[in-house]
Amino acid sequence: MASASTAAPARPAAAARRERSRTVPGWVWALPPVAVLGLVFLYPLGLVVQESLAPGAYASVFASASFRDALLTTVWLALGATVGCLVLGFVLALIVAFVPFPGAKAVSRFIDVFLSFPSFLITLALLFVYGTVGMANGLWTGATGAAEGPFHFLTTPWGVLLAEITYFTPFVMRPLLAAFSQLDTAQLEVASSLGARPARIVRRVILPEALPALAAGGSLVLVMCLNEFGIVLFTGAKGVTTLPMLVYSKAILESDYAAACVVAVVNVAISVGLYGLYRVVSKRAGA
Repeated sequence: MASASTAAPARPAAAARRERSRTVPGWVWALPPVAVLGLVFLYPLGLVVQESLAPGAYASVFASASFRDALLTTVWLALGATVGCLVLGFVLALIVAFVPFPGAKAVSRFIDVFLSFPSFLITLALLFVYGTVGMANGLWTGATGAAEGPFHFLTTPWGVLLAEITYFTPFVMRPLLAAFSQLDTAQLEVASSLGARPARIVRRVILPEALPALAAGGSLVLVMCLNEFGIVLFTGAKGVTTLPMLVYSKAILESDYAAACVVAVVNVAISVGLYGLYRVVSKRAGA
């Protein structure tokens, strides 16, 4: 009886609290997250934009050859890495999804783990293998007696491109494997029973189903490559200056903060535009 008597007032109290919560405007609940977002992100970003508005800063940066070269290098590296990731990711995803071999599920799980690796770790691994004093050059000099090995491409733009393709390919494979897992295998069986060769099945059946996942993965890789800093820094590629590297050089090495902020604003504008494209593609792909 005592428990029933104490439980009876609890229900009206809970109802009263719910009623009070309904009377609070929705915008009040939005204030705390907006305040945190403004303090942590929008305020520093506003300071960067404000610093970039120094007199003549944009004109000076846009007129400089270093900015134009960095913009061109950033774009072609990002596009090249995206194309490479799309091609390699599609082929590897096909093998993992449709070619039966021992350990296929383990490989699929490893891709999820790979996504958590920092980019500089992959670059460091490539340096151990193909660096100036890496394993490949060591084997070559040990076998031929030469003073140095033939592998020096990691310090060139092609080395940066290889590192980016190696690191970002799993970001394409993940949505592809998810798309392939939803593919109706009956279509493949029917196409095979009608005499279609594997290449034709891939072109006419699998590829159309994979296009949304390819578009979403490629858009994400393009955005991430535009902002990649660690890979370019760790390869030590001479003459390879991207927009993030130019921001670092202007701010840290030259103490030209206005120019660094201008480059940063341009980089952010390009990234936000491409991220908007990525969201549109992902929404259409059902991601």
